[in-house]
Amino acid sequence: MTAAWQVFADHVNLSVRLTPNGGRDAIDGLETGADGAAYLKVRVSAVPEKGKANKALVALVAKSLGISKSSVSLLAGDTARKKILRIDGDPEDLWKALDAILKT
Repeated sequence: MTAAWQVFADHVNLSVRLTPNGGRDAIDGLETGADGAAYLKVRVSAVPEKGKANKALVALVAKSLGISKSSVSLLAGDTARKKILRIDGDPEDLWKALDAILKT
């Protein structure tokens, strides 16, 4: 299994599996796909039209980590369920915040 995140000097790349129209905005933990890759499972209530679900994803991740929305950007997967987010900031602080989210 590969990790759902890649750590760099000034940011973290996070693999996400997004479910739009999910009824509510929530982070549902980690999941391992059939390919062995790990993903953070996220659902948003926004529809997958005109980037609404992607914007909701960025807002939810930023709010959950306690950082600004401008620190979170979509690197890959604009129209796919599996996405890669770039999260700018200190990797250690980001990891602690993400770990706290996953333990709740």
